[in-house]
Amino acid sequence: MKRWGFIGLMVLAACMPDESEQRDAQRNVCPGITAGEVPHEPRATWKVTSDEDGREPVIIRYRQAQGVTAARVHQLGGQVTASFRHAPALAARVTPEERLELALDPSVESIEPDAELRATGLGALPLGALTRAGLGASGTGDYTGKLQRVQALEVWDQNGDGVPDPGAVTGEGVRVCVIDSGMDMNHPELRDAVVAARDFLDADDDATDGEEGHWGTGHGTHVAGIIAARAGMGGQGGPVLTESGLMGVAPGAQLLVARVLDMNGRTNMSVVLEAVEWCMSQGARVASLSLAGGLATFTSEDIFKAALDGGMLVVAAAGNEGQFLVSYPASDPSVLAVGAVDDLDRRVYFSSHGERLALMAPGVDVLSTFPRGLGSFAQLELGRARPASRSLLYAPTGNTWGALVDCGHGGTLDSCGEDSSCDGFIAYVHPHPYVRPERAMVNVMKQGARAVIFASELMEGGAEILSVPQQGAWVPAVTITQAASTVMGRQLGATTRLTLRPVDYAYMSGTSMATPYVSGIAALLFSARPGATPAQVRAALQSSAKDLGPAGYDTEHGHGLVQARGALEALIGAMP
Repeated sequence: MKRWGFIGLMVLAACMPDESEQRDAQRNVCPGITAGEVPHEPRATWKVTSDEDGREPVIIRYRQAQGVTAARVHQLGGQVTASFRHAPALAARVTPEERLELALDPSVESIEPDAELRATGLGALPLGALTRAGLGASGTGDYTGKLQRVQALEVWDQNGDGVPDPGAVTGEGVRVCVIDSGMDMNHPELRDAVVAARDFLDADDDATDGEEGHWGTGHGTHVAGIIAARAGMGGQGGPVLTESGLMGVAPGAQLLVARVLDMNGRTNMSVVLEAVEWCMSQGARVASLSLAGGLATFTSEDIFKAALDGGMLVVAAAGNEGQFLVSYPASDPSVLAVGAVDDLDRRVYFSSHGERLALMAPGVDVLSTFPRGLGSFAQLELGRARPASRSLLYAPTGNTWGALVDCGHGGTLDSCGEDSSCDGFIAYVHPHPYVRPERAMVNVMKQGARAVIFASELMEGGAEILSVPQQGAWVPAVTITQAASTVMGRQLGATTRLTLRPVDYAYMSGTSMATPYVSGIAALLFSARPGATPAQVRAALQSSAKDLGPAGYDTEHGHGLVQARGALEALIGAMP
């Protein structure tokens, strides 16, 4: 969350229009237009939010395993939400008074926080970051470039025909557990990969991403596709993708789907730890965690160590805070931490780093599976030019056109000036750190905008645009590269056409996207050598990584960019 300092607030106050200016601005509002979000937030899971009676989620750790009992918690009025097989602990929701009583119990060692964790995936990158992070002006939708950079194709598609070579290592026989938001269980390129699923929020076996007839974030579907999408199964991705669709890093791997993130992409540590233990019980060799938050506790360290000792490699996202501190649980000693690089193999500015960082993988503008029909591919036409663009997640689809009008920052109801028209136009909006993208969209829509194009401009503390809210009335919206912004700036007033086609895929960025690349490659290694231990697989991944910074390990890039073929050769060499 961005925190505004005193100076920033003074600047805002100075820039705010006075009352008479606000009244004049109302004259620019076109009649009959509904714009913006319905005042409703998707329901968060009960495990994350505080109850009305003031209960908070905690983990009660006992001194001895035989001392673990839910009876005392129930006797005090607390609500037990989880128990663990690999740590002497219970998760519960308690009032402050109940917590104090439990802390005084001689059998209780400590009361640990049941911290909140969040998904580490971004929608469209922060404005301007597509160019800053190395995406070329062509904006190609070819997904195989990233597979080539991590050498996946050199493992199972050496002839380059887009089909796994006969007898090649594809991850077959290996179970990868995706601990995330659940997924679209009927996505054509994923449904055949799933062998078991569990929803830890609703306590059932339907791990669909969403609830009550509404889709969730799509995060888990995107992550799962990076790992194990099967090509040519009927996904709708034209014109960017051919009928063959796309393929994951380990297209033969089997997926275990554990839903832990709620509709807002949040969860608690206890829910994740429950899922980790379930993954172990289901025979997973790899667990992929594209989420972060909280701090290590004795209980979390016990369970992650048990996973490692039990033969499961846990891979987690380093975090998107861009700080010199790898987020938890990636920073756990038993977990492999993954950061993100751009298409030029540079650490992306948002990727956290530090002493616990192990590997890097592609994490910018990654194309993967998304809940059916909820993704969209954008095509922007300006005369004969087709500037590169990316649709915002959940932006309405369709075909619209109009004159291109510069609407500045979109911060007021007269930002589009005299060039705006209630007959409709395409708004060209420049990002501003003190104008939320949603607010800018509402303002220009009320002035008659049929669609919004966000320019590529970065500034200190610049605004982020991740997605269009899933509720409310909105118009198609895209973000563009810096090269495209240069073109647009010269064509103000020209007729512009914007088409958003509904597809079963989406572009996302974040360490969330980098993590499943490493998870998928780990599955390839376990597939080639089923008797390998997590320690052997981790050693092979790290020793074969492509060095990106100073020679050897460094805290900016860890051991370097993960390399599938190199890791496979290293593992085979270590254990013939």
